Amino acid sequence: MSTITRTLRNLWRVGFKEYGHQLQYIGDTKAGVLIGTDRFGNKYYENLQEELPLRTRWVDYKDKHYEASSVEPGWHAWISYLVDKPPVEDKILEIGLRPWEPKEPRVNYSMTRGAYRPYSTTKSKYSAWLPVAKPRDSSTPSAN
Repeated sequence: MSTITRTLRNLWRVGFKEYGHQLQYIGDTKAGVLIGTDRFGNKYYENLQEELPLRTRWVDYKDKHYEASSVEPGWHAWISYLVDKPPVEDKILEIGLRPWEPKEPRVNYSMTRGAYRPYSTTKSKYSAWLPVAKPRDSSTPSAN
């Protein structure tokens, strides 16, 4: 969280509407410069003066049900501090949409029924033990 003076300063800079949006979706108030927007509508911001180290870059997702897989690889590298220049300034990352990339972001199906499971054609080293119980003989009397 932030200090009261920082929160009030950010409220003054961004306004009430953006202030409420940030508190609901980011959980903190931030004021910064819009660096760029990706093809999915996510907005990327940066504030180098007043933020703590490694908290100077953030993304404002287009959808309220955001998912991290909707961040493009170039923007992910910039947000994670792997590169210094954002994709709008870097010629290597500014290639755009490649033929093999999907037009819309794919939903991450991990931990769901739609998750990828490889099919194995090799015989497993271990087999499950199936206990077989011998049927009881009813002719012998039991000791009670």
